Amino acid sequence: MSLFSQLFITLDALLQQHRLLWQFQPMQADWPAELEPALFSLLQSFSLEDCARIDASPALQQQYFQYWFPQLFSALPLLPQEVAEPAQPLPFWLSTDISGRKWQQITRLAACIGQPGRPVLEWCAGKGHLGKVMGYLYQAEVTSLEWQQSLCNAGQQRADQLGLKQQFVCVDVLKQPVASYLQSQQQLLALHACGDLHRVAAREAVAAGCQALALVPCCYHLQQAALYQPLSELGLQSPLKLTKADLRLAVQQSCTGGERVARLSQTEMLWRQLWRLWRRQQGLSYQPLRSVSKHWFSGDLAEFLAFAGAEHQLLPPDAGLLPGLLKQAEQALLQQRQLELVQHLFRRPLELWLVADLALYLQQQGFQVQLSELCAASLTPRNLLLQAVKNT
Repeated sequence: MSLFSQLFITLDALLQQHRLLWQFQPMQADWPAELEPALFSLLQSFSLEDCARIDASPALQQQYFQYWFPQLFSALPLLPQEVAEPAQPLPFWLSTDISGRKWQQITRLAACIGQPGRPVLEWCAGKGHLGKVMGYLYQAEVTSLEWQQSLCNAGQQRADQLGLKQQFVCVDVLKQPVASYLQSQQQLLALHACGDLHRVAAREAVAAGCQALALVPCCYHLQQAALYQPLSELGLQSPLKLTKADLRLAVQQSCTGGERVARLSQTEMLWRQLWRLWRRQQGLSYQPLRSVSKHWFSGDLAEFLAFAGAEHQLLPPDAGLLPGLLKQAEQALLQQRQLELVQHLFRRPLELWLVADLALYLQQQGFQVQLSELCAASLTPRNLLLQAVKNT
């Protein structure tokens, strides 16, 4: 039995055993009956500040919850972290218009996967930043697939200015044929390709006989199907049925954006709880509001409620009702955050379950597969790097 098979079977059993503690929506849930009384008391002792601190720290998670979930913590593999750096200094002009975090991820990935002269297929390329680094470092011929014409134009113009052998192709990889762009000797690269995009990348690489691919998956919930469609034989045998909401759990950890972002996020959760409570008082079932920019939550509550009312065709509460609703929302938010402390213990196990399913699929197709961490979670929590090389 391969290491990925063992990992998948272990995680699958744990996720099934505890599914009532993670397969729910904390914003609208009551306390699960499965919580042991002592664990229930511990959770209720935490303030909002405690919840934020524990949720952001794997060490504190283990400190507080190891007693109740020892198998969960022991099941998480200690993955090797990539430490390679580019063999030569990269010129400043390659990093133009790239954020510091993204640039570090690009250079780290390029350093640990590159092979001189091997052609590269850059999947979901954007402006082709990764492809440009690969072309510069390894003199590689790069084909960059991207569905937005404006990004293709900007990326191609820049590549031509730099004299790189990079060719952009405007194509929607989920809707249009891509086989003609893949070659057997290519290395297919996908950095933070979301959901269906990284799964389709793996299937297309297999179909084209690509010799190597490197995937850093992201946003597992961004898929067309209502339920997750496993790729591997073990995945297909699993009784777990994962909705898009379940899959979203795997990406609910994020890097800190500083005190201001944390404050706005807390305000957002509070105001959304207030709106949920208002709908419930009107005899209406829960209906989520669409995502909006964080600037909404540095403004006035009345403006947000007017937006929410327009979205749901419901009159917002009168100003005189807001103090009482806010008090109720504060209590509801505290319970939500306390519930999330347990639910979020399963974020990484669920993500590893999904990546192990992908790894097993590639093994079944004749690839040698390695799993590592591209970087520390402080740089990006979506740091799992799956590398596969075709057996000769």
